[in-house]
Amino acid sequence: MARTLNLSTIYSKKFTTIELKGIFGDVFGTPEDAGAWLVFGSEKNGKTWFALKLAAALSETKRTLYISGEEGLGKDFVENCKRAKLSADNRNLHFSEYIDIVELQDKLNKRRSPEVVVIDNVTVYKDDLAYGNFRRLIKNYPNKLFIFLAHEERNEPYTATAKLIRKLSKVIIHIVGLKANISGRVPGGSLIIDEEKAQLFHSTKITE
Repeated sequence: MARTLNLSTIYSKKFTTIELKGIFGDVFGTPEDAGAWLVFGSEKNGKTWFALKLAAALSETKRTLYISGEEGLGKDFVENCKRAKLSADNRNLHFSEYIDIVELQDKLNKRRSPEVVVIDNVTVYKDDLAYGNFRRLIKNYPNKLFIFLAHEERNEPYTATAKLIRKLSKVIIHIVGLKANISGRVPGGSLIIDEEKAQLFHSTKITE
């Protein structure tokens, strides 16, 4: 049972954040480094490419694990990493093929475990995250940031679990036509994805 807190206790709570640089800093600001984020969109719109660039940016200050559950670590994924110009010298960014939730928890329980986990994608992990497992994962690791990738169907995240993740995510990134639209508890904005030049270009800021 959750205990009740008075305002004095709430105001005294300490929060840690992520310092992102450049255009990522423009749209993400300094978000809390815990909870869930969602990246969703149709296929061939730059979802994985964007997630790789974001993971690399986060790994500048956080130990980051990218789980390529759908694509694995085969030739196509390696080519994606090369196109995104991820540095082979980055010792803070690690990759894994599909691992089940139990194995992931084993990794998270270790000393110097990942602080950020990117799960690509929810369709592959639908059974692992069902039956309350997604909520338990977030609750059991309150100091970790989980970023989930999901396919899109009729402008909505695909699978019921992905829709739940969207409801509970602090940051939502919708990939449409090679553009990432960022919203949630961040400044927000849009980034144009240019895979040809392996860059992200700042386009517009959300002012709503």
